Amino acid sequence: MDWSALHVSLTLAVLTTLALLPLGLALARWLAVTAWAGRPVVEALLLLPLLLPPTVIGFYFLVAFGQGSALGAWLADSGIRLVFTLEGLLLVSVLVNLPFMVQPIQRAFAAVPHSLREAAWVSGLSTWQTFWRIELPLAWPGLLAGMALTVAHTLGEFGVVLMVGGNIEGETRTLSVSLYDKVQGMDLQSAHVMALALVGISLLALSLVLAFDRVGQRGRALQER
Repeated sequence: MDWSALHVSLTLAVLTTLALLPLGLALARWLAVTAWAGRPVVEALLLLPLLLPPTVIGFYFLVAFGQGSALGAWLADSGIRLVFTLEGLLLVSVLVNLPFMVQPIQRAFAAVPHSLREAAWVSGLSTWQTFWRIELPLAWPGLLAGMALTVAHTLGEFGVVLMVGGNIEGETRTLSVSLYDKVQGMDLQSAHVMALALVGISLLALSLVLAFDRVGQRGRALQER
């Protein structure tokens, strides 16, 4: 096992999840309740990272933030480097994982009956109080599912990680990149260990998502009685 790569992967997964929590929560709640006509456009843009090849996202990240661009040159002059750094990996990871965080939370908020919100408002609760006391407690299974999916997908990212972060040991070499190195070097025993670790993490995340979904369904069933 490449423990250094595992540490980088876990660090990236935790930071990505923490960065996406407030952003994903706000965006998911807005998409669930808004009647704005442009919502389908926002949802399409949100889902775009699921359809685009990771190499395309990585390429345009390099175009935007490399020193050949005006933005990249300005960042370099300011002492900020995003290419081949953990900070750059975090930024692109947030972009790629946004739909994995938002979609489960959006579905959870959309399942909250509007009548509950109206009852809370009639009782004197503000929109903010209704969110914290009524909506969020009912939507927490979706929130946990989004976190589980984000962690699992971040740990398994390869193409965009290799393009944006490179393969710097202890800095940007993640477990999936290290696995690729082991296969290239014909170290199949080490590759098996890392591959099984990634499979186990994916199965655990999927199990958690399904469990949270069942909890959410039971909660909605109790509300309807």
